[in-house]
Amino acid sequence: MVNSRNLQDLLEPVRKRVEAFLEAAKGEGITLLVTSTYRDFAAQQALYDQGRTKPGNKVTNAKPGQSFHNFRCAVDVVPMRNGKPVWDAKDPVWQEVGRLGEAAGLEWAGRWSPKRREYPHFQYTAGATLKQLAEGWIPS
Repeated sequence: MVNSRNLQDLLEPVRKRVEAFLEAAKGEGITLLVTSTYRDFAAQQALYDQGRTKPGNKVTNAKPGQSFHNFRCAVDVVPMRNGKPVWDAKDPVWQEVGRLGEAAGLEWAGRWSPKRREYPHFQYTAGATLKQLAEGWIPS
């Protein structure tokens, strides 16, 4: 089971944007901790099971093959303040983090519909669908 935090596990066009995002945040005095990059299907299933058939809170609605993490196109981050993660989405730092990610060419899930909104999630797909990625299409 793989749930990576390594940027090298992202596709190159995604990695380049994520690196630019992290550098821009650093330049603004925001430290971001990468919490997830690539997840294999087993790790995705384990996350999906959490809060359903396993203990814990629900953390995703994506089954294996339904997450851009499964295709090396997504990253999850959390801003750090005084060595602690800032998970509260109402904290103004999240709007700055979202703006910086978008400026680096990433799609920010903090702008998705309220039911699907995920502040830590950023992705780059070049418009590819999950089906296209599953068939081997690689964003450029």
